[in-house]
Amino acid sequence: MSKLSTQKCVACEGGVKPLTSVQFSLLLREVPQWKVINGKQIEREFHFKDFKTALAFVNSVGKIAEKEVHHPNINLHGWNKVTLTLYTHAIGGLSKNDFIVAAKVDGLLSKKK
Repeated sequence: MSKLSTQKCVACEGGVKPLTSVQFSLLLREVPQWKVINGKQIEREFHFKDFKTALAFVNSVGKIAEKEVHHPNINLHGWNKVTLTLYTHAIGGLSKNDFIVAAKVDGLLSKKK
């Protein structure tokens, strides 16, 4: 199990700097299927067998987001694809919270195997 997936998000109201590329590169090792976009966001596309499964995944991600009070951008597209994008709006870049949520989302998939 990922160390990140056992952690809790900490409220961020701004006033702190986004993670540097060195800092987020270390965290990315725990969520290697996520890609860094422009050094400010992480993103991953998920593929499912059907629309119903994709929608159930979106709802599960929503539960994680509400519990962590850290919300990804969610794009359900096609009939079976979901793209999640995470970044910390208050600081305009990446924080540890983004990687915590990513790890917890990845955990949803490992539970289904």
